Amino acid sequence: MKTYQKLLLPFAVGVLGLIIFNSCSVGLPENAVAVQNFNSDKYLGKWYEIARFDYKFEKDMDNVTATYSINENGNINVQNRGYNYVKKEWKESVGEAKFVNKKTEAQLKVSFFKPIWAGYNVIDIDEDYQYALVVGSSLKYMWILSRTPEIPETTKLRFLAKAQKLGYNTDDLIWVKHNL
Repeated sequence: MKTYQKLLLPFAVGVLGLIIFNSCSVGLPENAVAVQNFNSDKYLGKWYEIARFDYKFEKDMDNVTATYSINENGNINVQNRGYNYVKKEWKESVGEAKFVNKKTEAQLKVSFFKPIWAGYNVIDIDEDYQYALVVGSSLKYMWILSRTPEIPETTKLRFLAKAQKLGYNTDDLIWVKHNL
């Protein structure tokens, strides 16, 4: 019985830690609102990363794209691909996204290393689903996406203004090159 208790306590603490960690890693930054009446079918397909904050998973990457498709289980398959211009090699990462609340609300969580999930929130998108502003759970993560390697200046300025209003330091954005 004592062996059982010695195992149960660390197990219970571990499960509690995972629950707390997962609940903290998804969500929206303060005052950000996920797109409502979101059409996930229109969002599927290939997107070009136009801008992002620098972080270790995409360090030294250009020509970055994200392709979204439906998995057999109904979740969204996420395939990120980019060219590391320092190592001169293509990198790819495949993950999965699921809706946090309902399929018509663009608040998702994504995992490339289960059981770790992170927030993926579309907070602005044009009516034709050609340009999107995506943020993580905090002010550390933000992406501007486009169906083509370029974005109209008016859309870019709209996204930057919205991000700045939420507290993002858009001066720190990396503008991704698409030249391969």
